[in-house]
Amino acid sequence: MSRKGWSLFGVMSILWGIPYLFIRVAVREVDPLVVVFVRVGIAAALLVPAAVYRGAIARLRGRWPAVALLALVQIVGPFTLISLAERYVSSSLTSLLIAADPLLVALFAIRLDAAERVVGGRMAGLLVGITGVALLLGFDVGGDVRVLFGSMLAMLAAAGYAAGALMLKRPAYAALPSLGVVAAECAIAAVVVAPFAGFLMPSRLPSLEIVGALAGLGVLCTALAWLAFFALIAEVGASRGAVFTYVNPLVAVLLGVLALGEPVTGWTVAGFVLIVIGSWASMGGALPRRSGRGRG
Repeated sequence: MSRKGWSLFGVMSILWGIPYLFIRVAVREVDPLVVVFVRVGIAAALLVPAAVYRGAIARLRGRWPAVALLALVQIVGPFTLISLAERYVSSSLTSLLIAADPLLVALFAIRLDAAERVVGGRMAGLLVGITGVALLLGFDVGGDVRVLFGSMLAMLAAAGYAAGALMLKRPAYAALPSLGVVAAECAIAAVVVAPFAGFLMPSRLPSLEIVGALAGLGVLCTALAWLAFFALIAEVGASRGAVFTYVNPLVAVLLGVLALGEPVTGWTVAGFVLIVIGSWASMGGALPRRSGRGRG
């Protein structure tokens, strides 16, 4: 990999590793739906002009219903669920549970994608990964009902990401420009969430820390992250570029520990290792599919 490729790899690992920290900070004072609205609103304001300039929006003509459905499944649902989850669950645990979405892709593919044969080593990988999730839920969550509830929300978000990854294999999304899809998804998500967020806006301006977290989510973790991702794929290819999806949970955990003092146990490490191994094996020893959304 070139020096530029390594630089972009490092940038992506950070940009899609820090959303969990920003979300955990933001939901202290701001409703989760407001967090989602501000995040996708800022991202749309930055990405849509770029997509229009490159002609990517025009190429979505006739595909808007499909793009709208994708926005609901891959952005509105997961972003909302993750923001809700982080009111109850640490940013570290949330990021590790979201890292299980390749397992859910393999699990859903058993019934929904005849082209995906989850047998032999892939089935074994699926079972290993599920064991990792069970370790996280069983030992990190313990008997805390609130944390268990938040963990279930995070797993539902991962399921949304997995469903979106399978949707992108459908003919309706073939040959659609990635930048156009991402920009349109963010804009649609902002429109969908706006009526609800409007009733939940804080009565006074949040603290500077919260404003910074919200701005970081929209500018860095969504808009800039996607532009950097497209540059990374152009530099090193989709397969090698997707390696960072196994690294950003480590960034999220490290930031959670250093910035928020979140605990990490041996079970946390063991669960994450099993999830990574299981995800890799359940995808047939391949890397996770890229999908039209940002992590976290």
